[in-house]
Amino acid sequence: MIKYQSTDINYYGHQPGKNIENREQKPRLTPRADAARELYFEAKSSASMEFPYWYTRRWEELEGEIPIIRRAEALKTGFEHLTPVIYPGELLAMGKASYLRGSYPMPWLSEAFFMASEDKLYREAQESGKLTADTFTTMGKGGGNVTKSVGKVISIAGKFGVRVEEMPILLEVAKKWKDKSVDDVGHKYEQKVPDYKEKEALMRSVICMFDSGYTLPQGREVINYYYPLQFGIDGITRNCEEGMAEVAGYPDMDRLYFYQAVIIMLQGLKKWIGNHAEEARFMASLEQEEKQKAEYLELAERLNWLSSNPPRSFHDALQMIWIFHVAVLNEDAISGLSPGRLGQVLYPYWQRDIKKGLITREKTMELLEFMRIKFTELDCFASMGVVGGVLSGNTFNNLCIGGLLKDGTSAANELEMLILEAGITCDTPQPTLSLLYDEKLPEEFLLKGIECTKIGTGYPAWINNRVAMEFLQENYGHEGMNLEEARAWSIGGCLETSPGSWMPLELDGEIHWIPGGSAPATSVGVHFLSLPKLLEVAIFDGMDMRTGQRVFPSHGYRLETYNELWQAFKDYFSRACHVLTLTNNIQHDAWRKISPSLVNSMLKPDCLARGKDIGQMGSRYNSTFNIESCGTANLVNALASLKQNVYTNGIYSLADYRKAILANFGYKTAQETGSYSLVDQVPTEDYHSWKKIHRLSLDAPKFGNDDPFVDEIMKSWETWFCEMTHNYRSLYDQPMYACQISVSTHGPMGAVALAGADGRLSGTTFSDGSVSAYPGTDRNGPYALFNSATCWNHARSQNSQLNMKIHPSVVKGREGSRKFLELIRAYLRKGGFHVQFNIVDSRMLRQAQADPDKYRSLLVRVAGFTQYWVELGKQIQDEVIARTEYEEL
Repeated sequence: MIKYQSTDINYYGHQPGKNIENREQKPRLTPRADAARELYFEAKSSASMEFPYWYTRRWEELEGEIPIIRRAEALKTGFEHLTPVIYPGELLAMGKASYLRGSYPMPWLSEAFFMASEDKLYREAQESGKLTADTFTTMGKGGGNVTKSVGKVISIAGKFGVRVEEMPILLEVAKKWKDKSVDDVGHKYEQKVPDYKEKEALMRSVICMFDSGYTLPQGREVINYYYPLQFGIDGITRNCEEGMAEVAGYPDMDRLYFYQAVIIMLQGLKKWIGNHAEEARFMASLEQEEKQKAEYLELAERLNWLSSNPPRSFHDALQMIWIFHVAVLNEDAISGLSPGRLGQVLYPYWQRDIKKGLITREKTMELLEFMRIKFTELDCFASMGVVGGVLSGNTFNNLCIGGLLKDGTSAANELEMLILEAGITCDTPQPTLSLLYDEKLPEEFLLKGIECTKIGTGYPAWINNRVAMEFLQENYGHEGMNLEEARAWSIGGCLETSPGSWMPLELDGEIHWIPGGSAPATSVGVHFLSLPKLLEVAIFDGMDMRTGQRVFPSHGYRLETYNELWQAFKDYFSRACHVLTLTNNIQHDAWRKISPSLVNSMLKPDCLARGKDIGQMGSRYNSTFNIESCGTANLVNALASLKQNVYTNGIYSLADYRKAILANFGYKTAQETGSYSLVDQVPTEDYHSWKKIHRLSLDAPKFGNDDPFVDEIMKSWETWFCEMTHNYRSLYDQPMYACQISVSTHGPMGAVALAGADGRLSGTTFSDGSVSAYPGTDRNGPYALFNSATCWNHARSQNSQLNMKIHPSVVKGREGSRKFLELIRAYLRKGGFHVQFNIVDSRMLRQAQADPDKYRSLLVRVAGFTQYWVELGKQIQDEVIARTEYEEL
């Protein structure tokens, strides 16, 4: 257990012992998957202009066409012209682009970044020839991130490389979408909102992280593979033709256009799959080695079959779900498209093939490992603020295991055990795993989950199945959600509770009820409000003192009592929610009109039955807009400090705190020191003038220690927040709900915040998650942290997030595994929704930070996702290092 040693700032964060403790050893992955992962390590995130060029060209040709038909034709043309690539040895084919880590910009969503950067990008393209190829090797420190322009490659968004010869195409295509993109059209009309100037001020101050309507309009949801598995592409086409015959000429003609659009889009998918089949045959014609030649031909036959028909085997089914997963990702900028409970979806195929001797467990492991490699190859093209500041380069493909079947019995099966085993042998960031914990799950299954967590992957995250079902029935009950349907849920994205449905898969004359997503994106709305920054603005009466600009009008309170401060904060938070909800609704309305979803809509029940895409509420459940927060523990700790030091004990006035905050308590800022945690900050010559107030701020009660003084503040915040979100209505006229995840936003949002009354210094990273303690402040052990974290009802929110770091020595061996499982059970039985772990020695992380080339495969858990250490920004790295490291359970 961490012992609190001093009020000195250098004792915040973990203080390591003498020797580095390694994680438990894991079995090796199969040679085929090992070779594929090495190929991934050598690859760079690369952007291609193929899809956007052909999409835009076809779009322009169809001026005046019905918008959804125009969209379908553009998608069809984009898919048809993607260059097929087949890599030797791969068991699952196809990807987003022709590059291994390929992606592409979507200027129909937003072209503003390219237009604003046009001169810079042109200049770099012209000057790139002056740079030597040797410089390219320095990018290895960012893993696969292309962090700067070198040689014939131009860096975009600090992550993606674009070939210099493609840059003129990118800029020319971007120009064609000026004033026509979702971003531009949405911006044009959001300015009609009366308080729009406040929205702009919120974005400039980074109180709000980003708009969701044109950045990531889809994702944070669970895909549904049922229709292609049951009917195949030709079967879905026939269903759409039948639908057209029923509705043509009748009222609600949009249904006719939707069915026609789906048919057009499917034609593009058939050609895309067929092109890869042809490429596999071509590769076979060149191959001299007989085994590889046979594999190419087998792959070609499989792809050719699946371009029309439903799968015949487990391998077919796995390839089919991969095809449609990538197809959805290619229609929009998407992060967090989760495969859901894939082991339960595919179990009927696997169980049958095992019984018939058509597949072995060894071959299954090879396929599952290769599936992990393919998911890890996925990239999401977005701006630097989104791809770095929010996603940390992650795509959040969350695969869930466990939970309950339709009849309420345990859903764990042998295939899910193998999925866990593949997560151990092939430890890659994607797909991340979440274990839906229920008391009905068998002990053997839970211990396998513990085994996976112990090796340091950061997954599976442990999720409370019952808390999630309670939230779903409360939030979607008015749309027909009942207990049986609630059992079909999964995690969408990193930690978003997402509704699902049971679908009747018929296989060999037997019906198998498989779960799949049945709602659109469950995390669109007000994206990440900085709670500490809002408190800061309330303290300074509506001003952002970092920029010197006013965010809100004066709140009119003298702030002479704690209740006045609390009310001022709530007033400003409510104002932010109001204007951001209205502008966000306009952006999403522009998205559904300009860029309606077709692939994802076709997959989601009940879009095909209703003849409506997800933007027209075709899905079974549509109450999916939320309000997201960041920096909860810092808000609560700052309020506790002010309540104690100003309003209860009267040691300092609020005016004293304003001066101390502006002086950063006598320390240099994080930007000056280059360190983003509270550890290693550097005092100025003026430090002694502020030493006492800073010490009292650090010594004030901190969340995570089972202290009623601060926990009551947390409970008051959560009770108010989870209730007030229902006052706001989404684009679909549905009540919104609370979402409490940080992803990576606690880094950049902390970077623009001044010092806090809790003692946090200017520019340092906020606390992660929503019920995680601020690093170094949880001094009374894990069970005290659990008591604090569960001081409110987690079923009132879409999620809550608890991250913990445990020293590897604590969980070693079988005894360590059982102690670890009992720790997790204790928290979930108290009503906690989520807990996840880093099993790592902090000194290893410091070594990896100093010498990243030696730690290319090192994985850590951030906030709802696992990522390669070398691909994380320093803000997040410093915060993970500083987290409290438990050495006793």
